[in-house]
Amino acid sequence: MKRKIEVCLSPALLETYAIENSIVVVIDILRATSSMVYGIDNGATAIIPVAQVEECLNYKDHGFLLAAERNGEVVAGYDFGNSPFSYTKEKVGGKTVVLTTTNGTKALHMARARAAEVVIGSFLNLEALSTWLKSENRDVLLLCAGWKDQVNLEDTLFAGAVVQMVRTAFTEFDDSSVLAEDLYQLAQHDLRAYMQKSSHSHRLAALNIEEDVKFCLQLNICEAIPVLRGDALVALK
Repeated sequence: MKRKIEVCLSPALLETYAIENSIVVVIDILRATSSMVYGIDNGATAIIPVAQVEECLNYKDHGFLLAAERNGEVVAGYDFGNSPFSYTKEKVGGKTVVLTTTNGTKALHMARARAAEVVIGSFLNLEALSTWLKSENRDVLLLCAGWKDQVNLEDTLFAGAVVQMVRTAFTEFDDSSVLAEDLYQLAQHDLRAYMQKSSHSHRLAALNIEEDVKFCLQLNICEAIPVLRGDALVALK
């Protein structure tokens, strides 16, 4: 069976891809999708992604945790932002989190409008995600959230890691997937050192959250694959 894997390097390009029959993997390594994976892996009942900060307030007083991040910082008045250290078992176990972020939740909403299935990827669940993608007989689009519609290094690197791991299950590769895989092969032996070149890495360094960056570059510490069901991300069964 012919199967195609593609990489969309920015949400601004998403409309150029036919994804109606594809699994779309949303990628926002620093830090939204890493935190989503970690939170679901740590027993969060669900994570509800919303596009705007104001939408979070609709969920106030319903027992949900409210998380909002803009430009790398927690929005004042919210429980937390998108640091993975906020998504521990103690904080999110058995709870529903309502989350909005600068790039990741926007990409998620764009994907859900047309995709057959939407799942979440990060280095934390790279192996579990790749194994599942290989087992599904469907085309795959790896959607990089980027930074405000611009291409970024970390999401592209992760897309390349997935392409490398699933390569044997696919027959067609677009140029973006070739580019991403080559980039990952260049960087894979020291992701953090390569990431020093990343503009977003510098933005986060200015916010003094280097520990978040290191955390998000860990490989295979989670088994959970968050999948969008209705309005909420839940663990794929």
